[in-house]
Amino acid sequence: MSELRTEGACVLLTTHSMDEAERLADDVVIIDGGAVIAAGSPTELTGGGKRELSFDGPVDLDIGGLAAALPAGCTVARPRAGHVLISGAVDPATVAAVTSWCADRGVLADNLHVRARSLEDVFLELTGRGLRS
Repeated sequence: MSELRTEGACVLLTTHSMDEAERLADDVVIIDGGAVIAAGSPTELTGGGKRELSFDGPVDLDIGGLAAALPAGCTVARPRAGHVLISGAVDPATVAAVTSWCADRGVLADNLHVRARSLEDVFLELTGRGLRS
């Protein structure tokens, strides 16, 4: 594949596998309902390797004060009851701030997980649904 790149060749790949597109493509175009809804390199579309931190806690956990405890560049959301998602500049200081905030409230952050955003995440955010078979 690298030989094709140096010679200026173009290969058009259509796929429903976001992992495959992320691994192989220099540029990605996401089409939904016949319209282009996003385009760019996998790095551009996923935010350049930005990470997300998520954890599960009590359904009634008030996360209003959590945003104030986070380092600059982070946002907090609750995509579903009992699940907290922190996006942005997630780094070791962010993990420490979240666990400290939870400890101060006597909350155990179950299933604490830090990971990089993927093209699959971007697709789901843009379309609001999973891939169709």
